[in-house]
Amino acid sequence: MDTARHNAEIEKIANLMVHDDIPTDEQDASKLQKYRDVIMRDCNLDDGAAMDMVYETLLYRKLKSADSGGLLDKGNEFGAGFS
Repeated sequence: MDTARHNAEIEKIANLMVHDDIPTDEQDASKLQKYRDVIMRDCNLDDGAAMDMVYETLLYRKLKSADSGGLLDKGNEFGAGFS
C-alpha cells in the first residue's frame, strides 16, 4: 500500500472513531474489532497488519489532539523519552 492510501485510511478510521466516541487510549480489542474489519476489507490486509493500523490510528489521534507546543515538555506521555 502506498503512503497516500495508507494515510487516507488512517484519517478515515480516525474519523469513524471520533464519530463513535472511541477514546484515544482505548485498548479493548472487542471495541476496536469494527475498525480492524473495515481496514481488512478496504486494504486487503491480514488480521495482524490491520490491528497494527488500528493502533497506529489511535496514536495518530492522540498526537493530533495534543498541544503541539508541549510535545517536547510532555514527550514522556507518548513514550518519546524527552527530558
